[in-house]
Amino acid sequence: MATLARWFRRLLVIGALAIVAFFVFAPAYLDKQRNPVIEHAPYAISDAARTLHNSLVIGDLHADPLLWKRDLTKRNTRGQMDIPRLIEGNVTLQVFTAVTKSPAGQNIHQNEADARDNITLLAIGQLWPVPTWTSLYERALHQAKKLHRFQERSDGRLRIIRTEADLDALLDLKRAGEDVVGGLLGIEGAHPLEGDLDKLQGLVDAGYRLIALQHFFDNALGGSLHGTGDHGLTEFGRAVVTATVEQGLILDVAHSSPQVVRDVIAITDVPLVLSHTGIHKACPVKRNLPDDLMRDIAATGGVIGIGYWANAVCDTSPAGVAKTIRSAIEVVGENHVALGSDFDGSVKTAFDTSELAALTQAMLDEGLSETQIRKIAGGNMLRVVRARLD
Repeated sequence: MATLARWFRRLLVIGALAIVAFFVFAPAYLDKQRNPVIEHAPYAISDAARTLHNSLVIGDLHADPLLWKRDLTKRNTRGQMDIPRLIEGNVTLQVFTAVTKSPAGQNIHQNEADARDNITLLAIGQLWPVPTWTSLYERALHQAKKLHRFQERSDGRLRIIRTEADLDALLDLKRAGEDVVGGLLGIEGAHPLEGDLDKLQGLVDAGYRLIALQHFFDNALGGSLHGTGDHGLTEFGRAVVTATVEQGLILDVAHSSPQVVRDVIAITDVPLVLSHTGIHKACPVKRNLPDDLMRDIAATGGVIGIGYWANAVCDTSPAGVAKTIRSAIEVVGENHVALGSDFDGSVKTAFDTSELAALTQAMLDEGLSETQIRKIAGGNMLRVVRARLD
């Protein structure tokens, strides 16, 4: 009996150690596995490209570092983005997007709305507050609080942007040579509303200024590009779109079905954003909307954010991304192309945000003019952001 008791105690100790190891080591391991940067030799940057890059106002419409257990005020050895690396890359304005639900597999072709959710286990494993384990709305609020805490601990290097005045102050600091980056909160899919339009004000109060309608699955607002059919906006979806426009928020149609995009265009008169994507002409995959629909988005005065991962651009090298940007210019025009990295969005990239000068070099090599590069790097994005912020 004593021997059995000793074995039982040992099993309890082993079990306890396994649980501790899971919570201590698993989140970092998963982050490293899901957000790798391909090993590469240092990219060659000419003096001309470096000078141009350092003079750019750079914006990025989409990245997901708030999802991971990582101190963004420090330079990390994993993942693709943090505040020091944003500053090293000369980024002026970064959209930090909250992911609140993601189906297992993230199939770009089709996902069921009730597929097993990856974020639930991630929230538990990273010891997020217990309410986030069951509520998508609480997950959104939690990620907003994370960005605000990073701002408080950043020694002024991160400034959360809520208003046009905030944006102007940020640009003044950048012109004065300050090491600072602006953070704008976005939501990846409006399912955190949980079917309650009143919760939109809660997201706004938490700092959110960019609202995407869908992610990898159909939701209460309408169809996803990766859902079970080309479903359009629901009645609730139309109400959310109308309220988003009235609130002066930025409306993002990334991951929305083609019919949702058409419905949004039909009922709005504001510049739309497609925050992270590729161009079908350059990379003909399901992830990228047809080129004619991209032109319709551009016709609203909006912008198309070009991403850096394989399912969007096919070739993830700086040269490959630059070629996609060139194709995007040919499809929608130079005034409607922007950057939308999807850094830390469970994608593999060939460079991190500190290495953005390699993309500037690649755009020069692709034959883009300085004027075009300035527009794509951040000018077009800032125009739309300024048009929507109060």
